[in-house]
Amino acid sequence: MQIGVTLALLSAVLFGASTPLAKMLLGNINPWMMASLLYLGAGLGLAAVHLSRNALRLPAIEAPLRRSDLPWLAVVITAGGILGPLFLMFGLARTEATSASLLLNLEGLATMGIAWLVFRENVDRRLLFGAFTILAGAALLSWQGKASLDWGAVLIAAACLSWGIDNNLTRKLSSADPVQIAMIKGLVAGTINLILALAQGAPVPGVGIALAAGVVGFFGYGVSLVLFVLGLRHLGTARTGAYFSLAPFIGAVLSLVLLHEPLTVRLVTAGAFMAVGLWIHLTERHQHEHTHTALEHEHRHIHDEHHQHSHGPDAPPGEPHSHWHKHSPLVHKHPHYPDLHHRHAHKHVINDT
Repeated sequence: MQIGVTLALLSAVLFGASTPLAKMLLGNINPWMMASLLYLGAGLGLAAVHLSRNALRLPAIEAPLRRSDLPWLAVVITAGGILGPLFLMFGLARTEATSASLLLNLEGLATMGIAWLVFRENVDRRLLFGAFTILAGAALLSWQGKASLDWGAVLIAAACLSWGIDNNLTRKLSSADPVQIAMIKGLVAGTINLILALAQGAPVPGVGIALAAGVVGFFGYGVSLVLFVLGLRHLGTARTGAYFSLAPFIGAVLSLVLLHEPLTVRLVTAGAFMAVGLWIHLTERHQHEHTHTALEHEHRHIHDEHHQHSHGPDAPPGEPHSHWHKHSPLVHKHPHYPDLHHRHAHKHVINDT
């Protein structure tokens, strides 16, 4: 489980840092053009990684995407690769980077809510209380002191909802190669947004600005997404989204330092609410006796207690490796999250501390 937490937190750090950096560049780039360059940077950078692996003939230890994955991938690209960054860039253009960074906590909330309500992933009272604490902080940030809303905050909330849908559907793909997933998402979404930006008359930025946006996109969207997909394997969607809630605090701190934005009472209070919610998520533990039903699938694995299977003559050598394998029924008890092998039903919460 610890590796999943580490991967999710590293993903959060990279994405969180991208918000103030993107804000710094927005003065020189149209928001629609910025959205395209972020994802093109992610796609092109990961394409270089993918081609390098092939050129070096490194052994394939990840399962490839299959034809059955393509419908899910198409929705992921639309929600998370096209709509999400568009909403964020237009919202960021209307909002201070510090507030925008903290509002991105809503992504974890949207991810958890969809995982719980739509995909029936187990979410206990502790996680729900943390989620509502984060929501209280977001409401404080977006309230303008009268019966009106900050439309920049509304657009950022729309981006978070898009990424919440994206994160839940990406779980369907999480057993496949994360570099391949993020590469395709970046190239397709970036190209579509670039075409739309040019059609809307967005000016083409200079080479230096475009390269800077591409580098931010590679680390903040490309590498971050690879780490997020790996985190999904170990933690499930709701908990990966909860750990990913560190991202807004990284962005808020960097915004204060890099952009010299004011530190207001409202900002500190909202940040405190959100920090409490994040702490509640980070300290959750889940353990009970559970049953693994028979399962067949393909993903990267080692021969741990969940992977005691036989190998045919064509099985790849060494570990970790990837091949189609079968899980026999198993009943045991240990700390776990709803990862690839623990998506079982819960009648009630047992031994949650």
